[in-house]
Amino acid sequence: MKYKCLVTGANGHLGNNLIRTLLKQNYQVRAGIRNMNNKEPFRGLDCDIRYVDLLVPSSLSKALQGIDVLFQVAAVFKHWSKNSRKDIIQANLTMTQNIIEAAASCKIKKIIYVSSMAALDHTRHPMNADGWNQDKGNPYYQAKTDSERLAFELASRYKIPFVSVLPAAIIGPNCFGTLTPTMNVLDGILKNKLPFDPDFNLNYIHVDDVVDGMIAAMEKGNNGQRYILGNESASSITDVFQVANRYYPQVKIPKKRSKLFLKTIAGLMELTGKMTGKEPSILRSQVDIYHRSDQRLDISKSRRDLDFSPRPANEAIHTTLNYLRDR
Repeated sequence: MKYKCLVTGANGHLGNNLIRTLLKQNYQVRAGIRNMNNKEPFRGLDCDIRYVDLLVPSSLSKALQGIDVLFQVAAVFKHWSKNSRKDIIQANLTMTQNIIEAAASCKIKKIIYVSSMAALDHTRHPMNADGWNQDKGNPYYQAKTDSERLAFELASRYKIPFVSVLPAAIIGPNCFGTLTPTMNVLDGILKNKLPFDPDFNLNYIHVDDVVDGMIAAMEKGNNGQRYILGNESASSITDVFQVANRYYPQVKIPKKRSKLFLKTIAGLMELTGKMTGKEPSILRSQVDIYHRSDQRLDISKSRRDLDFSPRPANEAIHTTLNYLRDR
């Protein structure tokens, strides 16, 4: 018998793609969203749409009734706010605690928890599933690390079968509404909105490959394990510019900028953001994380346990640029 699944953050990029694949595989799906007026992502999809706000515990117990597997996808995906501790770090921790406590009270059979490669130990090359990120410089990275650790503690306390998946930088189709920060970079490259090449390295992964990994984690992932869902090798922003230019010659390849230049610009943008509330286009912490950094991943455990086999990053980038062109 197929499980009945609840997907939180169901109108987001990853959540919506997950729902589409679960439905194709004949799972029963309940889609959890905060804004019940935003139903465009579910047009033509045969799923049960429910109000779910991870900061409103009463909405969670109702949505979890009769559910076998919880896909905890919803999160605050932001790198900056005027009050990042409250809006990003504490919000993610509260959301994690609320949903797992509700899952325990509803006797959920299994939780697939979406963390991020942001929570990995970035001092290891390639990064593997052992150890945690110790750098507290970026609020999103801190939020994902602290929230995943809390999720493991709560799942153990309540004795809920639990698997954590850690995606890399997700790209691909079905990104409704506002683009994610990752997708926004590719869109900016396609539209010649990036005035310079920041010389960042990122580990790109197609959203369909992440979804396949998540469903495999539900079906055969080992309890209490972390599975990295990314590519072994990373791509530079220069690589993205070159792929874009190859297929769309109107895309211009700008000059690279030094780390000192980037940190100076980021510092000025952050200062302006504190005064105006406008989100900076680039942060000093992002420069430290991504500038010419080693973003390789050890996905051997995911290959072994989940039969995870992602498509090459250049293919994922190309299909995403096509999607953004036609969006």
